[in-house]
Amino acid sequence: MAVFAPWADQPPLRCLFLKNMVLDAHIGVFPHEQGVTQRIRVSVHFGVDDRTDLEVGPDDLSRTVSYERVVQLVHRIVQEGHVRLVETLAERIASGVLADARVRVVRVRIEKLDVFEEIEAVGVEIERRPACTPG
Repeated sequence: MAVFAPWADQPPLRCLFLKNMVLDAHIGVFPHEQGVTQRIRVSVHFGVDDRTDLEVGPDDLSRTVSYERVVQLVHRIVQEGHVRLVETLAERIASGVLADARVRVVRVRIEKLDVFEEIEAVGVEIERRPACTPG
């Protein structure tokens, strides 16, 4: 996910990610995309507050966001039913990740695989932040 510049937020953020989940999804606007699944690849990067005053922080899950929760969220959203646009799917996933107040920014990439023979993937990448960040 190199399209966007690195996050420059203060305080510093820790970037967690899910990279290249391949799922079958009901997605697309064209008649031939209705009633069938297509392979998609989903990547999610999300930033949570990080502490720089510690060399090594406490080894405790409470200081981060569980990857498993985000994986389950992606599965649930993809399984909810047909979505016309990859943009809509990305926005739903971003909104779900941002529901955790610890997340300061999220990037979601959705790629449709197998669409064009000569292209590996087509898709979208979005970045979202909470409407109001605590400060």
